Amino acid sequence: MSSTVLKIGPATLLRRLGEVLPGLLLVAMVTAAAYGLRQMPGLSVLSPMIWAILIGIAIANVTGIAPAAHGGIALSGKKLLRLSVALLGLQLTVTQLGDIGLAGLLVIGLAVVSTYCFTLLLGKVMGVHPSLTRLIAAGTSICGASAIAAANAVERAREDHVTYAVAGITLFGTAAMFLLPIAGVALGLDPLAFGLWSGASVHEVAQVVAAGYQAGPEAGDFAVAVKLTRVLTLAPMLILVGLFLGRSRKTGEDGTGGIGFTQTLPLFVLAFLALVLANSFALVPAMIREPLVEATPVMLTAALGALGLNTRFAQLGEHGLRPMALAGIASLFIAGVTLGLITLLF
Repeated sequence: MSSTVLKIGPATLLRRLGEVLPGLLLVAMVTAAAYGLRQMPGLSVLSPMIWAILIGIAIANVTGIAPAAHGGIALSGKKLLRLSVALLGLQLTVTQLGDIGLAGLLVIGLAVVSTYCFTLLLGKVMGVHPSLTRLIAAGTSICGASAIAAANAVERAREDHVTYAVAGITLFGTAAMFLLPIAGVALGLDPLAFGLWSGASVHEVAQVVAAGYQAGPEAGDFAVAVKLTRVLTLAPMLILVGLFLGRSRKTGEDGTGGIGFTQTLPLFVLAFLALVLANSFALVPAMIREPLVEATPVMLTAALGALGLNTRFAQLGEHGLRPMALAGIASLFIAGVTLGLITLLF
């Protein structure tokens, strides 16, 4: 017993802390810089998550990463990522479904499912790597960089796949943020119709806010509600992807061996669902929930910054322009499908 205690005693804890501290400090600096850039005029159109991954890429490719930092960066890019995705459940409630209405829920559900499946099929036709295709499909159909990060927690894709997917989703989500309000005016959409269109088709939450409120507070409020409801589809998507990958790995399709329950259905997904239910019934005290809600986007930003620190330009160049074209076509698809459904049902 005494030897076991010594193995996890202060000396061991200090040693392990020393192995990850340099990387954690670097990730913290990247995160702080991302939030700092977000406050500068003209730069707020990109979320801190996007800035973090861009800063991480710049550091990795300009100055390089010291070997001592690798442990902390790996910890931030994996463990912290899964924890922050689970905590997203504290920002969602089941009652949001009722606020949207049956027709609105139908638009969201059909848009998410059709876009995800369309992107998978098109990626296969275009010859894009399956892992990268699934990340682009998640980001386009659900919630941008956050969905890509969450999908990667199940996917366990290469860092350059994650970075490329985030780059594509950011580019076309930003374009939609500017173009949808112009199109909404040209099409004569009323505030609720435009709020539904932007919330169901624009990628990032921040981009939805920027697009939705350009049509007024009523459109903006509804767009955010629609977007958060769309985020609820993250859990079933992760479960289905996990089950698919689990079956593939069991049959040796990816060259690996068997896979356990917590890999097929990760615990962080179950935690996400549990927190959604707990938040829906107000089971989490405000003094606990509010700090966690505020910390979650910071943690996601740090995790994506860590992924950026593991990315090299040479890796991104290997993929060419086909994945970027896939992200663009998928973005046009979800915008077109949601607009068509809104025209049909409202």
